[in-house]
Amino acid sequence: MAEADGGGDAKAPLNSSIPSGKDTVWFDVSSLLHRACHDLRNDELINGENFNLFAAMSALEIMDPKMDSGIVSTYYSVDEAIENGAAPIPLSFDRTIDVQCVIDIMDHFLACEATWHKGGSLAQTVFSCIYLLRPERTSSHALLHSFCRVIRATCSALVSAVSEARTNEEEDLFTMAYGLPLKVNGDEKCLSMIHAVDETLCRQLKACKAPVSKKTVLEDVEPLQTHLDLEEGFCKAVLCRIRFRKHFYHVLTCLRKPQGRGLELAKKHIISCLSELDSMLKTEEFLRDNSARGTVENEDEKTTASGCQPVGFDSTLNSRSAAPTPPRAIKLLSWKKAVDYFRKLLHDLDVICSYSLDPVFEGALRFVVDVQKFQPDLVARAHIQLLLVQDGKLYGRESLFAVICKAALLPEGAKNHDIQKNESVQQLGQLLITLFRVLCTNTAWQRRKLGKILQDWRIIYVQLELAFRKEFGETASTSVEQDLLLKVCKHILIWVEEQTYWIALRFLMVGFELELYSTDEYCMVYWYIYIILIKLAEKTHLKIMLSNDSSRRKSKKKKGFVKDVGKDYQVPPVVLFLQCYIHVSQGLMMILASLRNENNIILCQGPFNTEHERFVQHFELLQKASLPDHASFFSFTETVANTHFSTLSMHNCFKDAQKIAKELRGSFANDPDRLGELRQIEQVAEHNHVALNLLCQLGSLEPSLKISFDFIHHPHFATASVKRS
Repeated sequence: MAEADGGGDAKAPLNSSIPSGKDTVWFDVSSLLHRACHDLRNDELINGENFNLFAAMSALEIMDPKMDSGIVSTYYSVDEAIENGAAPIPLSFDRTIDVQCVIDIMDHFLACEATWHKGGSLAQTVFSCIYLLRPERTSSHALLHSFCRVIRATCSALVSAVSEARTNEEEDLFTMAYGLPLKVNGDEKCLSMIHAVDETLCRQLKACKAPVSKKTVLEDVEPLQTHLDLEEGFCKAVLCRIRFRKHFYHVLTCLRKPQGRGLELAKKHIISCLSELDSMLKTEEFLRDNSARGTVENEDEKTTASGCQPVGFDSTLNSRSAAPTPPRAIKLLSWKKAVDYFRKLLHDLDVICSYSLDPVFEGALRFVVDVQKFQPDLVARAHIQLLLVQDGKLYGRESLFAVICKAALLPEGAKNHDIQKNESVQQLGQLLITLFRVLCTNTAWQRRKLGKILQDWRIIYVQLELAFRKEFGETASTSVEQDLLLKVCKHILIWVEEQTYWIALRFLMVGFELELYSTDEYCMVYWYIYIILIKLAEKTHLKIMLSNDSSRRKSKKKKGFVKDVGKDYQVPPVVLFLQCYIHVSQGLMMILASLRNENNIILCQGPFNTEHERFVQHFELLQKASLPDHASFFSFTETVANTHFSTLSMHNCFKDAQKIAKELRGSFANDPDRLGELRQIEQVAEHNHVALNLLCQLGSLEPSLKISFDFIHHPHFATASVKRS
């Protein structure tokens, strides 16, 4: 049953068992729910206008085991836990068991840190370790003490990086320290301490592997533990874990060096980290076989290589001591999943380190978009942001105005023009920083923010136009200086428009990655992509044309210049590249429109949202920013209403895309990413052309034939396939 306002127009029969109130009437919604069962897909929901998903997700549901776990903890304080022997020092008087326990702590730390990176609370993951909460207690245990120091230093470095980058958004738990001891005196010396432990372990490993004849020389080296037949295995197990921590901390410090100066060294440490992770996996069998304590059988619950529960951890302890700590218990990643996480993180960081620091703005944008294809997690995305923007400059080297001038294809000397002091120009620079920050957020937040900043880019265009007019009117200088000012203003305005349409295109494309569009909405989506691409290609082409000063000078001297150039002029490759997208999106839009018009399938229908309502839901932010001008639901319906398979232009769309893509191979011979994109476009165009020919031959789809649109060749442009059911 549901409650409706003031009677409304409900046609369902009243339920006599529930009397109507003064302002309410009750009616049966069974039929509505029945229809919803058939129309709604997984993860979709029906909601009213005043529904707030964030508020609903943040609500505390009393007695719900997931939402209201309460503060259930084994101990009331850290001191009580220590008094009850939860974190003994030494961990065992048996040195072999002591080493095993330390290795388990190291492994559990890895699982805790990976869980923290994936959105868990620091207080319930890494700092659930009692040894970290009382750093002075481990000073007598060199191995554990040095390891805890490097763990604290690593957490501090990561919190600092993510806080400074401000790309954490809904993962904001990452930067919450809850008053925990993230920084302790002496942690800055963690690398020297780890190095000293590393050297000791190397001597112990060398001693146990030495032949009998040399044993007497190495007798002064105290073994790691008492079972000499296990010495080599335990030394290797500890050594690879210590070295992983040392190299990983080096990676983080190298990435923070200004102007990307530490990238090459970071790459070397990343290779070492990956090597040590492999070594850690190789020790799993040895540790499991020689474990003297009880093990966990379920692989998904094992947070250590040995399978033993670690000593000195309590995930509920901080719920009482740190007030903001979430009360609910969290599930840690298993040790193997943690290893997999760090492998991916290191791969993503390696991609960042391999970047050439292209000073061209378009190159930096492409780099961020390409890295996002790997779906990097928060830590990697934060370091991308920190690399791109340092001290308000690109890579800490190029001023934002210089970057804008280069992107707008202005001559080198323009970057020193006084117009950069204009307030609107400085605001444009801030928008550039915001754009980089938005592109470094996770995909869902990225799309939401892209839609919102479109309005800012439209506004800055108007502000710049007014500011340039005022500047031009107030400038009392030579004609040469006025010509330069006029050129700078024109180029920047054209570039701002081009960039605005690029953001709009990115906003639409990310919708496919997030699976926001249903198949029956593809027609309107590709229509909108088509018209945005046309405007983007137009602005890009105009920018390139404006930069050709020599052509303009010749046009004044040479009669019939336009006619002659018309014969010889070649469209720039970057514009032809966009033309490939235009042809494919137009072809897909027309195929989908023809199926609607001739076969009455893939119609945008449903009992809840009309096609117009869906149009508004998907493109409202574009419409508010008037991107492009005069684009509306009416113009969309008018475009697709008379589209049929017999339309000649549709047959040529995919052919034209294939032809241009093949011709462009030579232009992008030195750009493997663009070549890969061209191959994908060729495949999409080729397969869609085959499907189109088949549909044209059939005239109408037989009941036994099914058509589907899948993203098997390109993440944003679908491939049509016709199959028998």
